[in-house]
Amino acid sequence: METWTGVAGKRVVITGATGGIGLAAAQGLARRGAHVSIVARSQARAEQASGQIRAAGGSGTTVDVLLADLSSQRDVRNLVAEIRARYPRLDVLCNNAGAAFGRRLLSVDGIEMTWALNHLAPLLLTHDLLDLLRASAPARIITTSSAAHRGARIPFADLNAEHGYGGFARYGQSKLANILMTVELARRLQGTGVTANCFHPGFVASGFNLNNGALMRGAMRLMRPLQRSPERGADTLVWLADAPELSEVTGRYFADRQQRTPSAEARDGDTARRLWDASLAQIGVGEAAE
Repeated sequence: METWTGVAGKRVVITGATGGIGLAAAQGLARRGAHVSIVARSQARAEQASGQIRAAGGSGTTVDVLLADLSSQRDVRNLVAEIRARYPRLDVLCNNAGAAFGRRLLSVDGIEMTWALNHLAPLLLTHDLLDLLRASAPARIITTSSAAHRGARIPFADLNAEHGYGGFARYGQSKLANILMTVELARRLQGTGVTANCFHPGFVASGFNLNNGALMRGAMRLMRPLQRSPERGADTLVWLADAPELSEVTGRYFADRQQRTPSAEARDGDTARRLWDASLAQIGVGEAAE
């Protein structure tokens, strides 16, 4: 197996890259010579972001656009097929897309939207690309989580939030799920040369939470002086993708380039395995527990 020397010349797929942390990360990766593919819902926004990424990367930088609504399981599966058709290898998969919803909404699959977008989408995308990632080893999986996971528990008896919904609580559950997915991926991928890590970007000035009405938009703008730039928020993602010294590091949670200890619930291997199996059932994938 080759030695990881950084992202230069590597194929990187990143979701949620038309703005905020994702766009800043894509720009940072392009500056380091990565071949960047961004996943977006809107062709117009993707084209605008592509121009910014190419400008950051400089002469010769190319950016591929992959269109998908990640809240749709069919779209995610189509995205997997397109990635396979386009690329003989995949070196880094960055699961960055996410959102918070102030009221309970359902995806086209009948799944509560926060859970569908923040947890099931990266799980399905990653699961269905695992063989390509293994074949490309050394390879890396990076997922954007949040300190909002602290205090959350996985509601196994109500995974679709049918019996009570709070926007911030549900967001915290989905971010806890991101860490547990990372823990289980690291266990399953041990010895393959594929690592899985996640990180907290901090309180970032971006488009996050601006979709939840005038009151929330106003509150977020009032807090703008307390927020860090998207570039600072993206710094740890870029480092996790690029740094050679992390070649053997897997199953960890980071903030500001430092390994941090997540909540006790996020470190529970039994909970991680239980969530993995329950989530595969939600996306219609049958797989025996390992």
